[in-house]
Formats: sequence, C-alpha cells, structure tokens
Amino acid sequence: MEYERNFISRTPCRTSLLIGKMYTLEVMAGHEARCYENFRMRKNVFLNFCDTLRDIGNLSDDKKVCVEEGVAMFLIIICHNMRHRVVAERFQHSLQIVSKWFKRVLRAVCKLGRTIIVPRNQTITHPYIGGTHKYFPYFKKCIGAIDGTHVSAWAPTSKQTTFRGRKVLITQNVLAVCNFDMLFTFVYSGWEGTANDSRVFLDALTPANDFPKPIGDQFYLVDSGFPNMSGYLAPFRKTRYHLRDFRDGGRPRGKQELFNHRHSSLRNVIERCFGVLKARFPILKMMPNYPVRR
Repeated sequence: MEYERNFISRTPCRTSLLIGKMYTLEVMAGHEARCYENFRMRKNVFLNFCDTLRDIGNLSDDKKVCVEEGVAMFLIIICHNMRHRVVAERFQHSLQIVSKWFKRVLRAVCKLGRTIIVPRNQTITHPYIGGTHKYFPYFKKCIGAIDGTHVSAWAPTSKQTTFRGRKVLITQNVLAVCNFDMLFTFVYSGWEGTANDSRVFLDALTPANDFPKPIGDQFYLVDSGFPNMSGYLAPFRKTRYHLRDFRDGGRPRGKQELFNHRHSSLRNVIERCFGVLKARFPILKMMPNYPVRR
C-alpha cells in the first residue's frame, strides 16, 4: 500500500496554497525588515544580486522555479542553516528541486566571485592610518590584513582525523585577506583543520592561486603564526600582543610592546570581518553533510 501510494497513485505531498513563488513575492512586497530577516539582504540588494547572477552567473528561470525563488531558497539555507526538508516545505517543492537549485545558485555565486575584482594592491585611506594619527607614517603603506579561520566542515570517516581542528571539531582552515574597508580581497579554502596557518599561506602564494601580492613598499599585517618576510609584517614574538593582554596588564611598556599594540589594533579588522561573516551565515559554524568541495 505504501508503494502504491508513493509511486502509483502519487498522492500530492506539498499541498499548501502559499507556494514558493507567491511566498517570495509576498516577502518582497512586504515590510523592508521582513526581507532582511529572511534573506539577510535588503530588497534592493536582493534584486540587484539576482540580476547580477543572471548576467554574470548565467542563472536563468526554469519551468517550475524562477531565479528570485531559487536565490531565496539558497539564502535561507545558508543564512539560517535550514535543512533542505524545511525549505522544501516552506517553498512547496520536492527535495530534488531544492537540492538542484542550491547547487545551481552556489555555482553561479562562485563564478561571480571569480569575475568581480575587488580593488587590490591599493593603500586604503582609513582614519586609523591617514593624517597625523599615531599610526602614520609607520603603517602608511599597509593595504590589509591576513589571517586564517576555522570553518565547520563535513568529511567522510576515512578523512575525519585530518579535518579535526584544535577543538576536536571537523573543520577546514580557510585563509582570507581583507582591506580596511572590511572587504575580502582573497579567500583560499579547502585545507583540513589540522593544517597550520603558515603552511596554508605558503601554498596560497603559488602563482596558480592568483594571490594579490603587495607591490613595492606595500605590505600586509600578519600574526605570529605566519612568516615575517618582505611584504608581510608580523609582530614581535614572546611579547604582549593581543589587545586583551593590554587591557588586563595596563599600557604598553617599551618600543616592542608599543609596536605590537598598534599592530594588533590594525590587524583586528580581519577578526571583525570573520565575526560579521559567521554571524551573518550560521551555516559556517555547523555545516551539514555537504562534501568539502561544496
């Protein structure tokens, strides 16, 4: 009887009157906060994002789902860490359609990320660096900061040992570069959680990865886990560095601690970027069983 109900009589499962297309239109026509709370984007940003995916990502409508609805399903999954079954019920589609559109939008977003060029190798005018501030002129040629972060991942049993990070969770080590406008200019993912930052960094510098290397006197700020070499400025080792150390232990003493304090104050921009990113996309903290490549 179960076989007949599922494969012969084909009793409809998704029977709600509010189908996915109508739900998307209702959200877009409703209050501004509703779009932001569901899709984590304002209306104009969401519509511009869909148009850009059409033009650059080659995303197009199909018989059952339009681009706006497919992007809405994708954003709800990554912004609220929803399972495909919950999204299928909300948008009244089968699991196959939800999974297909998740992959399609993900490929379009990846293509978009490779196409759009964020300004690189330019000294950013920043209130902490320009003018007569205490950071000028010592960090005048600084163009950004580099650091790694651990992102939740899923791996098959045979590879879980190498993907277990410092907190015994399955993670991958992601290297990122950002400027002082809190824009990511380079992201290098895929390394297992046990890999240290220096190893990932040296691999990212290979020509095949198109790393935005500094030009001339320009340089990036890195922490003590990275090599201190030309173009990449690390702090003094075995000296107080993190801002919380100075809050607990008082003002910096000596020129090395003073340098580390100002270095940490500037490099903190990438920590803020990671914090904003993981707060906006909770899926990065608890990844479903997607392959590592995805």
